Amino acid sequence: MELQGKRIVLGVTGGIAAYKAAELVRLLGKQGAEVQVAMTEGATHFVTTTTFQALSGQPVFTDQWDARMANAMAHIDLSRAADLMLVAPASADFLARIAHGLADDLLATMVLARDCPLLVAPAMNRQMWENPATRRNVAQLLADGVQVLGPASGEQACGEVGAGRMLEPEEILEEVIAYFTPKVLAGKSVLITAGPTFEAIDPVRGITNLSSGRMGYAVARAARQAGATVTLVSGPVGFATPQGVDRIDVRSALDMHGAVMALAPEADVFIGVAAVADYRVANEADHKLKKDNGGIPPIELVENPDILAEVAALKDGPFCVGFAAESRNLEEYAQTKRRKKNIPLIAGNLIQDGFGGDDNRLVLFDDHGVHPLTPAPKSVLARQLIEHIAQLTGNK
Repeated sequence: MELQGKRIVLGVTGGIAAYKAAELVRLLGKQGAEVQVAMTEGATHFVTTTTFQALSGQPVFTDQWDARMANAMAHIDLSRAADLMLVAPASADFLARIAHGLADDLLATMVLARDCPLLVAPAMNRQMWENPATRRNVAQLLADGVQVLGPASGEQACGEVGAGRMLEPEEILEEVIAYFTPKVLAGKSVLITAGPTFEAIDPVRGITNLSSGRMGYAVARAARQAGATVTLVSGPVGFATPQGVDRIDVRSALDMHGAVMALAPEADVFIGVAAVADYRVANEADHKLKKDNGGIPPIELVENPDILAEVAALKDGPFCVGFAAESRNLEEYAQTKRRKKNIPLIAGNLIQDGFGGDDNRLVLFDDHGVHPLTPAPKSVLARQLIEHIAQLTGNK
């Protein structure tokens, strides 16, 4: 419920992407937002007001002179109570009208009369998006402080391919959540590792672990929502990349080491969430090992580089955060790891409390003491971790 208590006015303009706005209303409501829908006359040709009323639980407004408003001032009454106004889809015509301050229908008048922030998600044909007039209008809106979400590129309803597709409802939801997240890491560059590594024995077998990558991906999402520029170096996992995050896929600990060490000198914060294998196979076979060759094949292990310790040892390197997943003696082992690697903060958890699952129980260890966090979904814990990092780095 990341939008609990937030009041959002959703404006819907005419365009085929209006059907996606119905799903957006559902997603916003699922996250706890109260959604009030206002539609242009053109939008009603694509989706009915009944659809939005059913999904939002609120009456839908289309007419500036709606008799349901006792003072006939829907454009003021509806926008004054909002924490945010979002227009999705925003047609080329609508962007042009609000860029020039027109107030010729209810939604445009609401935009002009609002005292809350405005986000728009453009949707139009690729040539309309690329037209110099549209580019000028968008530039004016950005200069006026309007946040423009997208558009995306891809196949369009007209059959053409290019920029102009409205972002998917899930992507817009992420941007709305990010908008309301305090920007405690604004301007910071954050480098994060996530997931397991895979150390090959032969072309089909290897040594790995049960890390799902959920915590690392949650931390990347939370850091981006907090205003940071985020790069995620990920072992083999099956998750989609968090919106707005740059992702580098790696397989082995050596791969991860190379990617991290190339980027760490320029990072402000490094968060090592990945469960990196301590050892790799020295005698990796070129071909699949066969049981009928007689006997158990010898496997020689050698130690992998300690990525976190190497980043922490960099001169003028980033603020380093480690993770410790233990099966017992959490405080003892986590504090020992923190001091040995000379890092200011480590997040520890017992494996039985959440390794690989959706929820977890984290304890933060730093120079100021021990800070146990209440058991919660990893998305919540990730946000709390980012806030703690911001406090320690003087960003909050």
